[in-house]
Amino acid sequence: MGEVKQFPKVKLVTGILISQLSFRKPLLHSLEEHFGPSDFVSEYIPFTFSSYYNQEMGIPINRFFISFKNLISPETLASIKNTTNQIEQSFLDQGHRKVNIDPGILLLSRFILASTKDGIQRVPINNGIYGEITLIYEKKTYRPVEWTYPDFRSEKYLKLLNTIRDIYKEQLDSAF
Repeated sequence: MGEVKQFPKVKLVTGILISQLSFRKPLLHSLEEHFGPSDFVSEYIPFTFSSYYNQEMGIPINRFFISFKNLISPETLASIKNTTNQIEQSFLDQGHRKVNIDPGILLLSRFILASTKDGIQRVPINNGIYGEITLIYEKKTYRPVEWTYPDFRSEKYLKLLNTIRDIYKEQLDSAF
């Protein structure tokens, strides 16, 4: 029989779509109030991979990433997704989302996004939230899998997530 062990702490990363840039600073403040200080905030990357959000959010849409200094237990991903959904609601503009927060957990071996949507590649984790392995790490970089969204396949995203992985690895190394 296998021995049950505690999961290792992981890095919380949020990918944020934003169409009202004036929301960036208060959004960052709100996220840090909930999840602690950030240790990485990226520049904007134009979101041109899909028109899925254009009608709801308006254009142009940009994405940026935030990672948080405090490592978390992976079991908290579902509650984090529910919290980020509430934060999105606080940034509605005339009933329309101007912010879309995609929380995920970064491990040395993979990157997992949370979702409210079911799919064959998604595993129920808790409270109506699913987890999806979006990227796996091999040959010194994250790489997409069959169902990875087009934007998360881009070199810019992969480079940013590898940078965040380096921060996470340094945190793990300094803990020992």
